[in-house]
Amino acid sequence: MSTGAYTQTGRATGPRSGFWRRFGAVFIDGILLSIVTAILIEILHGAGGYAIGVIVAVSYYTYFEGGPTGQTLGKRALGIRVIDFDSGASIGYSRAAIRYVTSILSALIIYIGYLWMLWDREKQCWHDKTANSLVVPESAYPVR
Repeated sequence: MSTGAYTQTGRATGPRSGFWRRFGAVFIDGILLSIVTAILIEILHGAGGYAIGVIVAVSYYTYFEGGPTGQTLGKRALGIRVIDFDSGASIGYSRAAIRYVTSILSALIIYIGYLWMLWDREKQCWHDKTANSLVVPESAYPVR
């Protein structure tokens, strides 16, 4: 198993996750969260279920991406993870929450914030930049 490379200042220089793996992970997570939200809407009859669904989504991404592995269930299934750009460690819960909220902004204007990674030198989306994070292959950056 290879490990990601770092500069002398600690910045990650190894491989980054590609667009389609990231897309697949978001798709899997979206399906899971949509099912939970649909159940909540059905049980609570409307807007209350939707509101709790939003809280569940924020909590889901914050807990899993801010945790030690940096992986949601979708990211785990596709072998990718979120790491701190400077240290390669977990981004922590507060930065994971910021990352999730800004991922909504990344989607607002025809998903340009998500597509940004296609021409960004570090393959970062807008929400990666705001949280100073990277999405990388787990095989290159194994959980420490």
